[in-house]
Parts: sequence; structure tokens; C-alpha cells
Amino acid sequence: MNTPDPAELRRILVTGIGGAPGLDLALTLLKLGHEVIGTDSNPLAPGLFAPGITARTIARADSPLFAADLMELVHDLKPDALICCVENELPQLVHLRGHLERAGVRTWLPPAASVTTAGDKWEFHQAMRAARVPTPQTWLPDRIDQTPDGTELVVKPRRGQGSKDVHFCRTREQARVLCELVPAPIVQQRVRGVEFSADCLTDRSGRTSAILRRRLMVQAGMSMVAVTIDDPEATKRVAEAIRAIGAVGPVDVQGFITEGADPRVVITEINARFAAGFLLAEEAGADLVRQTLNGLFRQPVDHRRLTYRGGVFLTKYVAVMSTESRAVSGTL
Repeated sequence: MNTPDPAELRRILVTGIGGAPGLDLALTLLKLGHEVIGTDSNPLAPGLFAPGITARTIARADSPLFAADLMELVHDLKPDALICCVENELPQLVHLRGHLERAGVRTWLPPAASVTTAGDKWEFHQAMRAARVPTPQTWLPDRIDQTPDGTELVVKPRRGQGSKDVHFCRTREQARVLCELVPAPIVQQRVRGVEFSADCLTDRSGRTSAILRRRLMVQAGMSMVAVTIDDPEATKRVAEAIRAIGAVGPVDVQGFITEGADPRVVITEINARFAAGFLLAEEAGADLVRQTLNGLFRQPVDHRRLTYRGGVFLTKYVAVMSTESRAVSGTL
């Protein structure tokens, strides 16, 4: 494929437009003048009814039909590039990367090992420890007896997302009961402090720019109210965590700043995709989407355009997308 000029308008396929970050990214690309194809596995996904988006439903990532659905769509609509906004799709897309490239579709996906590590909280914990990046103490269910006395605990799915099935408790006995209820659980030390996310872009040479924001109100794992902050130590730890798993492209890193504790900054997870609240980075002055397109089309990422202002607030809300009549399978 010839190297395209990122200044040209492109046809971009965005997956997961049922909500943030996929829908926000799709709408941002439309505002920049690009043509957007949006996909979701849910026929009721709001983004499928957004004006200007060429919308398609495809099979879920865990369906044996996912690859065939996606490649059929690619051959029919011929996008120039694909940006994934759904973690569960990343393993499939990494496997399909060669097929997509041969079909003329640019991707900027992490290595397979990075996807595995980011998606598995036990593997992530091991990777952070090996790289000496502070992260919460973590135990598998059969090692609950190793948790220190008096430690507040969190029981969560080992491969979960969006705060689903996350439970807090104070005793080993409570943790054991929760491990019977939570699918494929792990147990972690509960960390208290300032919860933050970092909207990051890591170029192909491994250089990372990070825009930090404090999560002031979180619903279902998504930051609904946030403010940009400046913290050099947290920025350093974020870059170390990304380097430890070898992620590239847009990356969402989450953690806590625990004033008065040691370590002060603790990294809790990485999502190898745009974060749900990435619009705050843009509003704070970081040219995140355009620079992502630069990297996607193998042009230099200008990290000077990824600086930002602290103290900028973002508040998200639920809006009405569509009230029109339409036929939906399975409804009366």
C-alpha cells in the first residue's frame, strides 16, 4: 500500500459505536470531515442511528461469525482504516490483521502479547511487578489466605471491564463468598486516593504522551465528570506501565494517587484503546484524534501537539439520539 497523506479525508471504520468511546470517536471524525463507518453487535446501539454515520451491525466478538461479518463489511464498504474501541474485539482483530491489510485497511493494533496482558488482570499484575511498576497486591482465589490481616479487598473478574461484577469487602471470609459469585475472579488490595485516567498515545518508537484527568464521578466504569491534572510522577508511571506491556497507539491507563502513602502512584489497569473520556483531552488542547490518525497512516506523531491545560472539566450526560419509528427484530 502507498503511504497516504493523513491530511486527506479518509473512510474510517470505528467499532463499538453503542457508546463511549466508539460513538464519541465516530462523531469527532465526522466533525473533522472524514467519512465514518460504525459497527456494533447490538441492533439498538445509539450510534447506529447517529446522522452521518454509515452504520452496520456485526456479530459479537465471541461469535464464530465475527470474522466473516467483519471481512464481508470490509470488502463491501472498503474503509481505509479501522479503529477498535471494544476490548473484546482486539484478540480477533489482531488475528485478522494480515487479512485486513491485504484488503487495504490500515490498523494500529497492539501486539498479541500486549492484548493478552492488558485483558487479563492477573497477567497484568505479573507484568507490572516484573517491570517494578507499583500496582495493587493481587491474589488468585486459592491464595486468599495470603491476604494480610485487616486489608480492604476488591473481588472482580479476571477479564472483566466497565466495573461489572466488582465488589468491595473487608474480610477473607467475605472475599471467599464473592469468589463463588464473580466469574473467573481475582482478589486485589483496595486502593484509596485520587482516581485518575490517562489518555495516552504511544508512537511506533515507543514514545508516550499522556493527558491525565482526575475521575470525579464514575458510573459503570466510565468517567462522567473529570478534570485534567498535572502530576509528573503519575505521568512517569503511566509511560512505564505502557512500556512494560508493549502497547502502541491510543491507550487508556488507570490508577490512583495516594498522598502520604508509599508508593504514591499505583497503576491498576490498561485498556489498549481510546478511553471513554478522551474528549476531555481534546478540549484541554491535546490533538489526540488527529495525531492518532497520523500514527495510523504511518506518519510521524507530533508530540508537541499532545500537550494540554490542567484544570479543564468534562461533564458527560445521557442524550436522546432518536425518537423515530423503526422496525427492530424481536420487538412487538
